[in-house]
Formats: sequence, structure tokens, C-alpha cells
Amino acid sequence: MEHKTDTAQIVKNRLSMPKNYIVYLLNDDFTTMDFVIKILMIYFGHNAKAAFEIMQKVHKDGKGICGIYPFEIAETKVEQVRACAKVNNFPLRVGMEEE
Repeated sequence: MEHKTDTAQIVKNRLSMPKNYIVYLLNDDFTTMDFVIKILMIYFGHNAKAAFEIMQKVHKDGKGICGIYPFEIAETKVEQVRACAKVNNFPLRVGMEEE
């Protein structure tokens, strides 16, 4: 009986949930507030009110959370935002960290 418990624990450990990552924006003096709001709506699915509130947090506190995602999704969102900012000539900084 003890062997089954050990096996069940091993299986449970292997099937644990993947780690999540926080995607965030950092404030700068050049990226417009309107652009940040558009990024939050387009890439993170926030409505206008939520996007405005996150943009205000970025502006006032220097950092604002866009969302929390599994690694691959977070990584993709970071790359999408970087590419969009570059094409639009904004130095918007975006990053991710383990939750």
C-alpha cells in the first residue's frame, strides 16, 4: 500500500501546475499615454477603463502589471509589445518575472 502512495505522490508532483509569469510595463519619458493604453487593449485584452488605470499606475509608480500568464504566453506578449513599440519609435520597456 505504501508503494502506491509513493507512486501517487510522484505522479502528483509531475503534474503540478506550470509557473506563471507577470508581464509588466515600465515608465519612460517618451512613450505616449495613448500608445500605452492601446498596447494594453490590443495585446492584453483590457477594456479602456482598465487600460487607463494600468497606464496611470505605470506613469505614477514607474511600473504596472499587464497580466499574468504561463511562460510561453508571457514571452510572446513581451516580444509583441517590444516589436510594436519599435515600429512606432517608442522606447517602451516591457518585462516579465516569475510570479
